[in-house]
Amino acid sequence: MTENTSKAQQTRARLLDAAVTAFADRGFHGTTTRDLAAAAGMSPAAVYVHYPSKEDLLYQLSLGGHRDTLAVVDEYDDPELAPAARLHRLIRGFSRHHAENHTTARVVNYELASLSPEHYTEIRQLRREIARRMRAVVDAGMASGDFATSDPRAVTLALLSMNIDIARWYDEGGSLSPEALSDAYADLALRMVEAAGRHSRTDPGTM
Repeated sequence: MTENTSKAQQTRARLLDAAVTAFADRGFHGTTTRDLAAAAGMSPAAVYVHYPSKEDLLYQLSLGGHRDTLAVVDEYDDPELAPAARLHRLIRGFSRHHAENHTTARVVNYELASLSPEHYTEIRQLRREIARRMRAVVDAGMASGDFATSDPRAVTLALLSMNIDIARWYDEGGSLSPEALSDAYADLALRMVEAAGRHSRTDPGTM
């Protein structure tokens, strides 16, 4: 890697960081290119050297954010576990991820309408894959008889929604730590699917 390449990557990362903060505070449409440039310590014209548009910055944030979320699902979904323990472990990881990365998660989940149609289609595919993976965990518990919910689709949507919404209200200065929140949400998930033997929880050390 050359020095120029390294500097360019650092500048792009600085712009992404500035975009996350600005979009979270002001919203996509309330943020100007001048705002982003000032936060990143460069001229407005220099922004376009690295990103062709403000929308492209949002797209890169959305792409990275959703890929990170899918990676969390990959990491914490263990099909070898019993259904209740499997769901508990997945929701612990999923909810903690949204709490610890709440600023980015708020932007990538609540600014979707600001993406171009082409970019939105790509992000929607990632969102559908995340939903498919969550539904697969619920369906596995239904097939084994460990879960008794009458509407797996609605429960899956509720599981996704309640965790994504963490990004909207979570406050790092509040009394609820990401760990405490993830425990509470994982326990709630078991109640939502009406899991038999709700005591089948994951060991906190496995996180």
